[in-house]
Amino acid sequence: MIRLSMENVNAVKTNSGTTPRGWWLPFAALALIYLPALIDLVVNWYEDANYSHGFLIPFMSGYLLYRKRQLLAANVGRIDASGLWLVAAGMFLFIVANGAAEYFTIRFSLVVTLFGLVYFLFGSKMIRCCWFELAFLVFMIPIPYVIYYSATLPMQLAASKITVATLNLLGAGAVRQGNIIHLGGITLEVAEACSGIRSLVSLAALGAIYAYLTLKHNGARTLLFISTAPVAIIANVARVFVSAVLAYGASVDVTVEPTHSIMGLIVFVVAFILLALIAGLLRRIFE
Repeated sequence: MIRLSMENVNAVKTNSGTTPRGWWLPFAALALIYLPALIDLVVNWYEDANYSHGFLIPFMSGYLLYRKRQLLAANVGRIDASGLWLVAAGMFLFIVANGAAEYFTIRFSLVVTLFGLVYFLFGSKMIRCCWFELAFLVFMIPIPYVIYYSATLPMQLAASKITVATLNLLGAGAVRQGNIIHLGGITLEVAEACSGIRSLVSLAALGAIYAYLTLKHNGARTLLFISTAPVAIIANVARVFVSAVLAYGASVDVTVEPTHSIMGLIVFVVAFILLALIAGLLRRIFE
């Protein structure tokens, strides 16, 4: 029995390979190359409340990797030169984006290069084990401002339109002018910060990790992740609707603290409930 166990261990080592000596040196070099971009990214998280969730993303990714530490150790492969293509692609993006001062691409190239290094040093089996944890780092990158601002106004208008339609179904007699809602003697503005784009970015990360941890079928995971967009819109409409009802029915000033922050929590409460319901339905269908 002892001999058999030792043979099995040796077989595992032979099949999976061993960790290359000095494996950490390429990652240290990568950190030095990207240090200015990383510092700028952290400043971005700190200064822009839309992306403050970025502080959590690396820790969540690290925690997921830690949970898999035994599986990862068992799937260490031999050096695979195929990973160098990804490293080259990441470095190309980094150089071009630096020349154009395009921050999103600079930051995205870090994830691409990281994928390549893991592939090169530890093989394709390792990538299959930790692809999600590496890809999850994309959520720490702020979306390009051109996309952010082009999506903000349509989401403001959508939230105000749906809220007014819902209020009128209840006989409230609400009137909409652009992103402004007139209800009785009060006027509510669905401001840029209340458009839902902020919650959409955060909920996309939440939806991805929730799908990965709670569902087993990749099709179910994909559908749950895609559903975060309509869920974010519905949750934001719920926030605007509740704010309008409180302002009209109870004369509550929903623009002051702590009421405004409490209204913001409604988005995540409603969104989490909806995601849980959708996950349960998908689990029944796929599993």
